[in-house]
Amino acid sequence: MKSSKTSRRHHSGPVRIGLLLVLAAFLFFSPSCKHEPLVDPGNLFGTGNTGGGDPDPVDTCDPNTVYFDQQILPLLISNCAVPGCHNTATDDNDHIRITSYATLMQSGIVQDGDLWDAITDNDPDDIMPRPPQAPLTPAQIALIGQWIQQGTQNNTCVSACDTANVTYSGTIAPLVQARCQGCHSGATPQGGLNFTSWQVLNSVAMDGRLAGAVQHQATFASMPPTGPMLPQCHIDQFLIWINEGAPQN
Repeated sequence: MKSSKTSRRHHSGPVRIGLLLVLAAFLFFSPSCKHEPLVDPGNLFGTGNTGGGDPDPVDTCDPNTVYFDQQILPLLISNCAVPGCHNTATDDNDHIRITSYATLMQSGIVQDGDLWDAITDNDPDDIMPRPPQAPLTPAQIALIGQWIQQGTQNNTCVSACDTANVTYSGTIAPLVQARCQGCHSGATPQGGLNFTSWQVLNSVAMDGRLAGAVQHQATFASMPPTGPMLPQCHIDQFLIWINEGAPQN
């Protein structure tokens, strides 16, 4: 998490206050969601299950819980582990690699508040993702804040896989936004492909690149480029949509 400053200051008080304010605003404007109460500010940056092994298994997804495997890791890989940034550990990025729970926690940026500082910074020299890549949305920042507030757990859950009603608007667009647009959006999208546009996504779906990428086939650039493959459910949803002609439905 390279910065122009010699080292990031550990603003423990302001960091925690800022986190509480973002979470409070997020919860206030989301009346339909029930969330666990805020923990004591002194315990915001807990380490949860930091063993770095397999996530704690949960049979079903609790809407009041943020799951690292399903929600946080895809967000970090799409926005932070892009090629040339935190996909590998180098001198240019302070040897910080963000491709799994283990590498994230080993970096120490969650525990000391540097991750929160970086995603909420207003300085273009320090904010992450770095311009010209698009910044995280308020909802994405709030999601990371809620995960921190809940103890930075290495957790996962099993959700129902709907392959009977796959549509662009209801299935593919939200999936692409969560898993792909960190790289494929903004002023300089990876490969010149801006997936906020249905036309662009449709073009790579129809020429075979999308199917090859999500299945990590040898002759295609893998998507996501770092970290694990998409869950089989999401791969199946992409393939179903592609086989139907990748419609804008």
